[in-house]
Amino acid sequence: MKKGTKWTREETIVAFYVYCIIPFASSSKTNPTVIYYANILGRSPSALNMKIGNIGRLDPELKKKNITGLSHGAKIEEIVWDEFEDDRENLVYEAEKIIEKLSKKSLETSYLKAGEINYSSENKIRLVKTRVNQNFFRSSVLSAYNNTCAITGIKINDYLVASHIKPWAQDKENRLNPHNGICLNSIHDKAFDKGHITINKDYRIIVSNKLKEFYTNKFIEDVFKKYEGHKILIPNKFEPSKEFLEYHNDVIFVGD
Repeated sequence: MKKGTKWTREETIVAFYVYCIIPFASSSKTNPTVIYYANILGRSPSALNMKIGNIGRLDPELKKKNITGLSHGAKIEEIVWDEFEDDRENLVYEAEKIIEKLSKKSLETSYLKAGEINYSSENKIRLVKTRVNQNFFRSSVLSAYNNTCAITGIKINDYLVASHIKPWAQDKENRLNPHNGICLNSIHDKAFDKGHITINKDYRIIVSNKLKEFYTNKFIEDVFKKYEGHKILIPNKFEPSKEFLEYHNDVIFVGD
Protein backbone atom coordinates (compact mmCIF):
# COMPACT_ATOMS: atom_id res chain seq x y z
CA MET A 1 0.00 0.00 0.00
CA LYS A 2 1.16 3.51 -0.80
CA LYS A 3 1.32 5.53 2.39
CA GLY A 4 2.16 9.20 2.57
CA THR A 5 2.68 9.55 -1.18
CA LYS A 6 0.89 12.21 -3.20
CA TRP A 7 -1.96 11.10 -5.40
CA THR A 8 -1.12 11.15 -9.09
CA ARG A 9 -3.35 12.44 -11.85
CA GLU A 10 -4.08 8.86 -12.93
CA GLU A 11 -5.08 7.80 -9.42
CA THR A 12 -7.30 10.85 -9.03
CA ILE A 13 -9.05 10.10 -12.34
CA VAL A 14 -9.90 6.63 -11.05
CA ALA A 15 -11.12 8.14 -7.77
CA PHE A 16 -13.40 10.51 -9.72
CA TYR A 17 -14.65 7.52 -11.71
CA VAL A 18 -15.50 5.70 -8.47
CA TYR A 19 -17.16 8.87 -7.11
CA CYS A 20 -19.51 8.73 -10.10
CA ILE A 21 -20.54 5.08 -9.73
CA ILE A 22 -21.34 4.80 -6.02
CA PRO A 23 -23.86 6.69 -3.87
CA PHE A 24 -21.95 9.42 -2.05
CA ALA A 25 -23.67 8.54 1.24
CA SER A 26 -22.55 4.92 0.87
CA SER A 27 -18.89 5.70 0.35
CA SER A 28 -16.91 4.18 3.20
CA LYS A 29 -13.80 2.12 3.76
CA THR A 30 -16.02 -0.98 4.00
CA ASN A 31 -17.89 -0.38 0.74
CA PRO A 32 -17.04 -3.33 -1.59
CA THR A 33 -16.61 -1.04 -4.61
CA VAL A 34 -14.23 1.22 -2.68
CA ILE A 35 -12.26 -1.82 -1.51
CA TYR A 36 -12.09 -3.22 -5.06
CA TYR A 37 -10.70 -0.06 -6.65
CA ALA A 38 -8.45 0.71 -3.69
CA ASN A 39 -6.77 -2.66 -4.23
CA ILE A 40 -6.25 -1.86 -7.91
CA LEU A 41 -4.71 1.51 -6.99
CA GLY A 42 -2.54 0.02 -4.27
CA ARG A 43 -4.15 2.39 -1.77
CA SER A 44 -6.01 1.60 1.42
CA PRO A 45 -9.83 1.72 1.29
CA SER A 46 -9.65 4.53 3.87
CA ALA A 47 -7.38 6.57 1.59
CA LEU A 48 -9.64 6.11 -1.43
CA ASN A 49 -12.73 6.92 0.62
CA MET A 50 -11.06 10.13 1.81
CA LYS A 51 -10.21 11.02 -1.78
CA ILE A 52 -13.85 10.50 -2.78
CA GLY A 53 -14.83 12.84 0.06
CA ASN A 54 -12.36 15.41 -1.22
CA ILE A 55 -13.90 15.18 -4.68
CA GLY A 56 -17.39 15.55 -3.20
CA ARG A 57 -16.50 18.98 -1.82
CA LEU A 58 -16.27 20.21 -5.42
CA ASP A 59 -19.73 19.06 -6.44
CA PRO A 60 -22.09 22.07 -6.62
CA GLU A 61 -25.13 19.78 -6.44
CA LEU A 62 -24.10 18.45 -3.06
CA LYS A 63 -23.39 21.97 -1.86
CA LYS A 64 -26.91 23.07 -2.83
CA LYS A 65 -28.33 20.30 -0.67
CA ASN A 66 -25.96 21.11 2.22
CA ILE A 67 -24.23 17.76 1.72
CA THR A 68 -20.54 18.37 2.05
CA GLY A 69 -17.49 16.30 1.40
CA LEU A 70 -14.27 16.82 3.28
CA SER A 71 -13.35 20.44 3.84
CA HIS A 72 -9.81 20.23 2.48
CA GLY A 73 -8.34 18.67 -0.59
CA ALA A 74 -5.53 18.78 -3.09
CA LYS A 75 -5.15 20.91 -6.21
CA ILE A 76 -5.05 17.78 -8.38
CA GLU A 77 -8.70 17.06 -7.49
CA GLU A 78 -9.75 20.47 -8.78
CA ILE A 79 -7.75 19.97 -11.98
CA VAL A 80 -9.31 16.56 -12.67
CA TRP A 81 -12.79 17.83 -11.76
CA ASP A 82 -12.50 20.77 -14.16
CA GLU A 83 -11.20 18.51 -16.91
CA PHE A 84 -13.85 15.80 -16.73
CA GLU A 85 -16.98 17.19 -15.08
CA ASP A 86 -18.48 17.98 -18.51
CA ASP A 87 -16.66 15.25 -20.41
CA ARG A 88 -17.73 11.90 -19.01
CA GLU A 89 -16.84 9.98 -22.15
CA ASN A 90 -13.15 10.85 -21.81
CA LEU A 91 -13.33 10.28 -18.05
CA VAL A 92 -14.58 6.74 -18.65
CA TYR A 93 -12.05 6.07 -21.41
CA GLU A 94 -9.06 7.30 -19.40
CA ALA A 95 -10.18 5.66 -16.15
CA GLU A 96 -10.75 2.28 -17.80
CA LYS A 97 -7.35 2.37 -19.53
CA ILE A 98 -5.67 3.20 -16.21
CA ILE A 99 -7.57 0.40 -14.46
CA GLU A 100 -6.59 -1.98 -17.28
CA LYS A 101 -2.92 -1.07 -16.86
CA LEU A 102 -2.90 -1.31 -13.06
CA SER A 103 -4.96 -4.49 -12.79
CA LYS A 104 -3.14 -6.16 -15.69
CA LYS A 105 -6.57 -7.37 -16.82
CA SER A 106 -7.54 -6.44 -20.37
CA LEU A 107 -10.80 -4.70 -21.14
CA GLU A 108 -11.53 -7.44 -23.67
CA THR A 109 -11.40 -10.05 -20.90
CA SER A 110 -13.73 -7.98 -18.75
CA TYR A 111 -16.29 -6.96 -21.35
CA LEU A 112 -16.33 -9.58 -24.13
CA LYS A 113 -18.05 -12.95 -24.06
CA ALA A 114 -16.24 -16.11 -25.13
CA GLY A 115 -17.71 -16.12 -28.63
CA GLU A 116 -16.75 -12.50 -29.24
CA ILE A 117 -13.01 -12.87 -28.69
CA ASN A 118 -12.51 -13.90 -32.33
CA TYR A 119 -14.12 -10.75 -33.73
CA SER A 120 -11.96 -8.44 -35.81
CA SER A 121 -9.88 -5.93 -33.86
CA GLU A 122 -12.05 -3.05 -35.04
CA ASN A 123 -15.28 -4.76 -33.99
CA LYS A 124 -13.84 -5.78 -30.64
CA ILE A 125 -12.72 -2.22 -29.89
CA ARG A 126 -16.14 -0.85 -30.83
CA LEU A 127 -17.99 -3.46 -28.76
CA VAL A 128 -15.76 -3.04 -25.71
CA LYS A 129 -16.11 0.75 -25.82
CA THR A 130 -19.91 0.50 -26.10
CA ARG A 131 -20.14 -1.85 -23.12
CA VAL A 132 -17.72 0.19 -21.02
CA ASN A 133 -19.81 3.30 -21.67
CA GLN A 134 -23.12 1.55 -21.02
CA ASN A 135 -21.79 0.04 -17.80
CA PHE A 136 -20.60 3.44 -16.55
CA PHE A 137 -23.87 5.18 -17.42
CA ARG A 138 -25.95 2.51 -15.72
CA SER A 139 -23.72 2.47 -12.63
CA SER A 140 -23.62 6.25 -12.27
CA VAL A 141 -27.38 6.69 -12.73
CA LEU A 142 -28.47 3.78 -10.52
CA SER A 143 -26.03 4.75 -7.78
CA ALA A 144 -27.33 8.34 -7.80
CA TYR A 145 -30.82 6.98 -7.05
CA ASN A 146 -29.51 4.44 -4.52
CA ASN A 147 -30.71 1.68 -6.84
CA THR A 148 -34.32 2.83 -6.51
CA CYS A 149 -36.88 3.47 -9.26
CA ALA A 150 -37.61 7.20 -9.30
CA ILE A 151 -41.33 6.57 -9.90
CA THR A 152 -42.29 3.45 -7.96
CA GLY A 153 -39.54 3.02 -5.37
CA ILE A 154 -38.75 -0.49 -6.63
CA LYS A 155 -35.31 -1.59 -5.44
CA ILE A 156 -34.81 -4.80 -7.46
CA ASN A 157 -31.70 -4.22 -9.58
CA ASP A 158 -32.71 -6.69 -12.28
CA TYR A 159 -35.83 -4.60 -12.92
CA LEU A 160 -34.05 -1.23 -13.04
CA VAL A 161 -32.92 0.69 -16.12
CA ALA A 162 -30.73 3.78 -16.51
CA SER A 163 -33.15 5.56 -18.80
CA HIS A 164 -31.85 8.28 -21.12
CA ILE A 165 -33.86 11.52 -21.15
CA LYS A 166 -32.43 12.68 -24.47
CA PRO A 167 -32.04 9.48 -26.51
CA TRP A 168 -28.60 7.93 -26.98
CA ALA A 169 -28.75 8.35 -30.75
CA GLN A 170 -29.85 11.98 -30.68
CA ASP A 171 -27.27 13.56 -28.38
CA LYS A 172 -23.82 12.02 -28.62
CA GLU A 173 -22.25 14.62 -26.32
CA ASN A 174 -24.55 13.68 -23.44
CA ARG A 175 -24.68 9.92 -23.87
CA LEU A 176 -22.74 9.36 -20.64
CA ASN A 177 -23.90 12.45 -18.79
CA PRO A 178 -25.65 11.15 -15.65
CA HIS A 179 -27.77 14.33 -15.64
CA ASN A 180 -29.28 12.82 -18.80
CA GLY A 181 -30.47 9.75 -16.93
CA ILE A 182 -33.24 8.65 -14.59
CA CYS A 183 -33.45 5.33 -12.76
CA LEU A 184 -36.73 3.68 -13.79
CA ASN A 185 -38.20 0.19 -13.67
CA SER A 186 -38.35 -1.55 -17.03
CA ILE A 187 -42.02 -0.89 -17.85
CA HIS A 188 -41.91 2.83 -17.00
CA ASP A 189 -38.61 3.06 -18.87
CA LYS A 190 -40.27 1.67 -21.99
CA ALA A 191 -43.20 4.10 -21.63
CA PHE A 192 -40.77 6.99 -21.12
CA ASP A 193 -38.67 5.92 -24.10
CA LYS A 194 -41.77 5.76 -26.34
CA GLY A 195 -43.03 9.12 -25.09
CA HIS A 196 -46.14 7.68 -23.45
CA ILE A 197 -45.12 9.36 -20.21
CA THR A 198 -42.87 12.31 -19.51
CA ILE A 199 -41.56 14.25 -16.53
CA ASN A 200 -41.99 18.01 -16.46
CA LYS A 201 -39.51 20.59 -15.17
CA ASP A 202 -41.14 20.35 -11.73
CA TYR A 203 -40.25 16.65 -11.77
CA ARG A 204 -43.88 15.55 -11.94
CA ILE A 205 -45.16 12.68 -14.08
CA ILE A 206 -47.44 13.33 -17.05
CA VAL A 207 -49.27 10.50 -18.82
CA SER A 208 -50.18 10.83 -22.50
CA ASN A 209 -53.77 10.61 -23.66
CA LYS A 210 -52.66 7.84 -25.98
CA LEU A 211 -51.70 5.70 -22.99
CA LYS A 212 -54.87 6.65 -21.10
CA GLU A 213 -56.88 4.95 -23.83
CA PHE A 214 -55.63 1.68 -22.39
CA TYR A 215 -56.89 2.37 -18.86
CA THR A 216 -59.66 -0.13 -19.64
CA ASN A 217 -56.93 -2.66 -18.87
CA LYS A 218 -56.66 -2.80 -15.09
CA PHE A 219 -52.93 -3.52 -15.13
CA ILE A 220 -52.18 -0.45 -17.26
CA GLU A 221 -54.42 1.70 -15.07
CA ASP A 222 -52.74 0.43 -11.89
CA VAL A 223 -49.23 0.92 -13.25
CA PHE A 224 -49.69 4.42 -14.65
CA LYS A 225 -52.81 6.25 -13.43
CA LYS A 226 -51.85 6.24 -9.74
CA TYR A 227 -48.53 7.98 -10.48
CA GLU A 228 -49.82 10.80 -12.69
CA GLY A 229 -48.93 14.16 -11.15
CA HIS A 230 -46.66 12.58 -8.57
CA LYS A 231 -43.16 13.93 -8.09
CA ILE A 232 -40.30 11.58 -8.87
CA LEU A 233 -37.48 10.79 -6.48
CA ILE A 234 -34.77 13.47 -6.84
CA PRO A 235 -31.22 12.21 -6.24
CA ASN A 236 -28.67 14.09 -4.16
CA LYS A 237 -26.25 14.09 -7.07
CA PHE A 238 -26.80 13.93 -10.83
CA GLU A 239 -30.21 15.59 -10.65
CA PRO A 240 -32.04 15.24 -13.99
CA SER A 241 -31.34 18.23 -16.21
CA LYS A 242 -34.40 20.45 -16.67
CA GLU A 243 -33.12 21.30 -20.14
CA PHE A 244 -33.13 17.62 -21.09
CA LEU A 245 -36.57 17.11 -19.52
CA GLU A 246 -37.97 20.00 -21.56
CA TYR A 247 -36.55 18.36 -24.68
CA HIS A 248 -38.33 15.13 -23.74
CA ASN A 249 -41.58 17.07 -23.11
CA ASP A 250 -41.36 18.83 -26.49
CA VAL A 251 -39.86 16.19 -28.76
CA ILE A 252 -40.37 12.68 -27.33
CA PHE A 253 -43.67 12.94 -25.46
CA VAL A 254 -46.60 12.04 -27.73
CA GLY A 255 -49.09 14.13 -25.74
CA ASP A 256 -52.49 13.52 -27.34
